[in-house]
Amino acid sequence: MRFTFLGTGTSAGIPMIGCHCAVCTSDDPRDRRLRASACVRFIDAGGHERVILLDAGPDLRQQALREKLQRCDAILFTHNHVDHVFGLDETRRFNAVQQSAIEIHADNNTMDSLERVYKHIFDKDRNVNDSFVATLLRFRISDDEVQSSTPISLFGVNFLPIPLLHGRLPILGWRIEPSGALLTGAASDVFPLAYCTDVSAIPNDTWRRMKGLKTLVLDALRHRSHPTHFTLANAIAAAEAIGAERTYFIHMAHDLPHAQTQATLPENMFLAYDQLTLPEL
Repeated sequence: MRFTFLGTGTSAGIPMIGCHCAVCTSDDPRDRRLRASACVRFIDAGGHERVILLDAGPDLRQQALREKLQRCDAILFTHNHVDHVFGLDETRRFNAVQQSAIEIHADNNTMDSLERVYKHIFDKDRNVNDSFVATLLRFRISDDEVQSSTPISLFGVNFLPIPLLHGRLPILGWRIEPSGALLTGAASDVFPLAYCTDVSAIPNDTWRRMKGLKTLVLDALRHRSHPTHFTLANAIAAAEAIGAERTYFIHMAHDLPHAQTQATLPENMFLAYDQLTLPEL
């Protein structure tokens, strides 16, 4: 049971186009940050490899090639912004390789946006040509399901939607909790894990869903304030209140050089970086 950071950068990625700052020109590979997303990989009870993506941003093809991902069984979306959904078309290659459809799970706002943007996938019969498009099975997460703390069970792993705020936009984080034999060995030191990107506020009713975490993954854009993201100081304060055994910060801009920033963080808090896999191999 492994959790891999596919990308840890903000919407522009790092290096940014046309920027020559110290981070964008850094030789430290931890300062190169693709758009934020992650994946969970494991072998299910039947002995089958499973890959679950958290978001499908515009760097998905590059991330999948780099990590040698051979399949995708499901995608859990956090919200509908471009840097989190504009790689969805790439999933058609997974369909061809694995010869099966891919489940996508999203709240109503995100699913509406996906259906609007990807009409060639979801309304294929209207395409002028019989195009090669992704085969996706849509699962809408209703507001009632989010509020009722109903987890989605995928191949022996529970994924609980966590209500968060991205400015004025309600979005989802995901609490990932394996069951049975999947939660053994090194995995028991990592899970349950909560993946919370693009956060600017945590609603009161959400805090209870953060209890008992081994690992917290949390948005930390930069030092300066931002209307739709936690600053690093905001993220540290939230992490201290949540009290996970360890916290990894993501969705970082070029304001946060890896080595320099890491040296200032409290114990058991870390800047994540692309390709970091938990448990560390």
